[in-house]
Amino acid sequence: MAKHASAAVGWGHHHLQKRWLLALLLMLTVSTVIAFFMRAAFDSCDRNVSVDNVISSARDSVQVADKRAPQIAAAKPSPLSFMKSKIVLLVSHELSLSGGPLLLMELAFLLRSVGAEVNWVTFMKPSETDEVIYSLEHKMLDRGVQVFSAFGKEAIDTALRADLVVLNTAVAGKWVDYVLKEDIHRVLPKVLWWIHEMRGHYFKLEYVKHLPSVAGAMIDSHVTAEYWKNRTQERLKIKMPETYVVHLGNSNELMQVAEDSVAKRVLREHVRESLGVRNDDLLFALINSVSRGKGQDLFLHSFYEALQLIKQKKMQVPPLHAVIVGSDMSAHTKLEMELRDYVTQKKIQDRVHFVNKTLTVAPYLAAVDVLVQNSQGRGECFGRITIEAMAFQLPVLGTAAGGTMEIVVNGTTGLLHPAGKEGVTTLAKHIVKLATHVERRLTIGKRGYERVKERFLEHHMAERIGEVLKEALRKSKIRSSKHL
Repeated sequence: MAKHASAAVGWGHHHLQKRWLLALLLMLTVSTVIAFFMRAAFDSCDRNVSVDNVISSARDSVQVADKRAPQIAAAKPSPLSFMKSKIVLLVSHELSLSGGPLLLMELAFLLRSVGAEVNWVTFMKPSETDEVIYSLEHKMLDRGVQVFSAFGKEAIDTALRADLVVLNTAVAGKWVDYVLKEDIHRVLPKVLWWIHEMRGHYFKLEYVKHLPSVAGAMIDSHVTAEYWKNRTQERLKIKMPETYVVHLGNSNELMQVAEDSVAKRVLREHVRESLGVRNDDLLFALINSVSRGKGQDLFLHSFYEALQLIKQKKMQVPPLHAVIVGSDMSAHTKLEMELRDYVTQKKIQDRVHFVNKTLTVAPYLAAVDVLVQNSQGRGECFGRITIEAMAFQLPVLGTAAGGTMEIVVNGTTGLLHPAGKEGVTTLAKHIVKLATHVERRLTIGKRGYERVKERFLEHHMAERIGEVLKEALRKSKIRSSKHL
């Protein structure tokens, strides 16, 4: 069995990617290959993959594979078609591999696909060159999204001429005051504020004092919307604008991989080989950036407790493994060391595997058997990884908090446990339950996939966002005319 010290993690992931890139190219249809590798090429852990060269070198094999592909039906008109020729400015507080920025990027690409002029600014950047930011910015530039400084004249001019300005996250409110200054009241009527946060420290008047004046707020879950409504009124004494709840959806690219049995088999084999686990072993994965709020520490406590239960009761189950995808020693060194020290102390190094933070999660979703969504406190605002896992027919073990409760149907598409330390034993029992009941595990996974197909696809999200954008544009015209 492979034992993963932190120094070996990056190598393992780098080595893994080179192997499954070529293998997947040989097996997938042309449409799936191109879509998937446009995403994979920008993985933060491997910048050396050339999409054009890899596709060219495997073209003949791909054409053979493509003969078995079903004919793709003509695409339906996008529910965002009305945004053609509209000018949109997207304002992100950061550019990283975390949920908020990636969601805004996805919106940027959806808008570009219908012919909108899309502009992007990031106002919190490190002073030194950052590899992730560099790659993500160039990914946007390649797709026709204009990227420029958040503090120059171009940002102000674009905000003034834009049909719509989208502020991403509560912290983005700092940009409004700092950059727009005397022009602020010309821009606020056409601002749509997309809020993802559930943590209390984002409820600062300096961030969100302009909320009552914008065209609307868009929030990913009902529980988060209610929380913001109550908190702003009670604590900040301000009123939320009209607020729209928009559940997210899986990208078409991810669904293509999730529904390709050959692709999943290839990915599963190569990821497991890299981790040093066998095909029949059971893998429980937590895929989130490592932090206290995501609960990797409590998950490891639950995992260890589950191993002890299985040992005590002498249960006959395949070997269990915990996979933590989202490791970053430079960002949370203290917590990362705590996690590794705990693994060493409990002597479960051969059962726990750390994988670096990555933009490309599909290989790991194909390789594991269960997703653990262990977000603490108020939970996730929504939790995109949850619906991505369900697309791969994985049962979800999630905390009974936040937007997870709007995704997971307890007992049907997953099992929920309390947040905090009181949830450790319950999660451990759920791990054992899914390890010992194969049919139930598979049934839960299939039901999760059916739920995704019913309400969590890209076109569902585009329809929901489209209705919000239409309303925001309508209100913007009315309110802007009053300021003339």
